[in-house]
Amino acid sequence: MQVMNRNDLIRGKAPLRIGLAGGGTDVSPYADIFGGAILNATVNLFARTTILPHSKNEINIISKDLSESISYPMMEQLPIDGNLDLIKGVYNRVVRDFAHEPLSFDLITEVDVPKGSGMGSSSTITVSLIGAFKEWLNLPLGDYDIARLAFEIERKDLRLAGGRQDQYAATFGGVNFMEFYEEEKVIVNPLRIREEYVEELEMNLLLYYTGTSRESATIIKKQRTNFSEKSSESIEAAHKLKEQAKEMKEALLTGNIHDVGRILDEGWQAKKRMAVGISNPEIDDMYQTAQKAGMSGGKISGAGGGGFMMMYCPNNKRYEVMEVMNKKFNGRFLPFQFTEKGLTSWRIN
Repeated sequence: MQVMNRNDLIRGKAPLRIGLAGGGTDVSPYADIFGGAILNATVNLFARTTILPHSKNEINIISKDLSESISYPMMEQLPIDGNLDLIKGVYNRVVRDFAHEPLSFDLITEVDVPKGSGMGSSSTITVSLIGAFKEWLNLPLGDYDIARLAFEIERKDLRLAGGRQDQYAATFGGVNFMEFYEEEKVIVNPLRIREEYVEELEMNLLLYYTGTSRESATIIKKQRTNFSEKSSESIEAAHKLKEQAKEMKEALLTGNIHDVGRILDEGWQAKKRMAVGISNPEIDDMYQTAQKAGMSGGKISGAGGGGFMMMYCPNNKRYEVMEVMNKKFNGRFLPFQFTEKGLTSWRIN
């Protein structure tokens, strides 16, 4: 099924996301039993895939950000052995479901943030990979199809623990209110927010890399266990987070932007009750330091435990917060802008 010119260069590019409210309610079994809701937004940090088809009867895979590479003779199914399994998992599924024959190519991936950042990088690279293969092979996949396929590859084929929001955020792009139901049903509701509200949110929101990464699967497994064992504290915390996703949606649509800090802070306090490991003394120190300098609210992006911290700093407090954090800690602030575009793919001859 290879549809290509041997000189074609195929690209896939998908944006990373920040979760503003509701994080964790997309995880089963909570989403299946109670229904989940998340508000997230994509930013101009990306995962990129490049495919160079050739007739060498071999597969060469390079991950630039991880500084890893592997090579295989051309085959229908690559071994899942802990080495760049996301990439191999996408290839295996594409061959099994669509190509029905082995492919020969060089493949290069790169991500703009460190692994374990809490910005959905694993799912975003999966989406960018599917986008590149879709472009190469002219696969009949719409946005929901791509996001669902990425979810199935990660959660079912590779058995990686996690939720459902990241694949849909990377595919659709923009600011979205997402709903999660049983049987893995997801509904993406794009929000039409006035430009000045988005600009103010962008001005007041800082993205701070704590200097530590974490294995999100470990924390998510604890959350799932707590939900399965009907831990009242975890379930009540998830209920609170879901309500805050609705609050955040209303604040952004109506222009009550300064409510964002309060909602973030309340969400962070609730999030910490969902499972052990979401916060730690170092993160608590960073959070409290930023609060004293003028942050009205924030949270660790993603499952928690490390990665990026979001800080909402109204009334020009961003400058004081940045100065204090830079003096006391070894992390770094990362400039960003919101982006409306989701997955894109193209080819160059």
